[in-house]
Amino acid sequence: MLYVLLSICCSVIVSVMLKLAKRYHVDVLQAITWNYSTAILLTWLIFKPHLTNLQAAPIFNFAALGILLPVLFVVLAISVRATGIVRTDIAQRLSLFIPILAADFIFGEALSLLKIVGIAIGFAAIICSIPWQKGRGGKATSGSWFYLLLIFVGMGVIDVLFKQLATFKAVPYTTSLFIVFVLAFICSLILLIIKIARGKTKFSFPHILIGWALGIANFGNILFYLKGHQALANQPSTVFTAMNMGVIVLGTFVGLFIFKEKLSTLNKVGIFLALVSIIVITYASY
Repeated sequence: MLYVLLSICCSVIVSVMLKLAKRYHVDVLQAITWNYSTAILLTWLIFKPHLTNLQAAPIFNFAALGILLPVLFVVLAISVRATGIVRTDIAQRLSLFIPILAADFIFGEALSLLKIVGIAIGFAAIICSIPWQKGRGGKATSGSWFYLLLIFVGMGVIDVLFKQLATFKAVPYTTSLFIVFVLAFICSLILLIIKIARGKTKFSFPHILIGWALGIANFGNILFYLKGHQALANQPSTVFTAMNMGVIVLGTFVGLFIFKEKLSTLNKVGIFLALVSIIVITYASY
């Protein structure tokens, strides 16, 4: 379980860094761009991908992930700022419903009654997590639900695409991961160059260092999660449940006690429902 705990910590560290970005005037796009350069290097050194037999590779999946990953990373940063770590982590973790629904409608797997109940509870959790109340200046903050929706749908689609890559045996999963990181770096670099050319930001060397730190935490989340599944190969449900619930619990603790995020009673009910939903889905899936 040590690997799962490390993965949980890395995931929450990423959220914390995104939360602090605005306070320290960090250009999120620059940080995200250099984050992928670290992911490329670490994937190459640790997994040693073999770039052969790529002629039959799923190009659409690679391209889609190469675009979606950096774009959703930016949305994730905006969501953390607008809605907080707690709500963003809930939306991100409950995005697991998208691949579950995809398994039914795309891959032909039957949805059990228990899964349907779990999904219903999860949707209730997301609704309860939305900051419906008005902000300090009387300005409604309920519009921030849009970022949570993007996180929920976007992360779910990304999960589906990664699951499709895992079933494609002609190219090892770690090699696919390397290719996706390269494409994500290229995509984010193009966006960054456009932003610099328009005068909306300036190249800054410190952002490279920040991006590398972000990349280590982001890659650590992936690495330790995979190692957790390897170490507990006979207990996938344990890893799945511990990871998702752990991120919500630790994210809630950090958000409430360190960043003093304000949650309504309805939001707290949403956290509880999110945990219940994950337990029900896990029990129904294994």
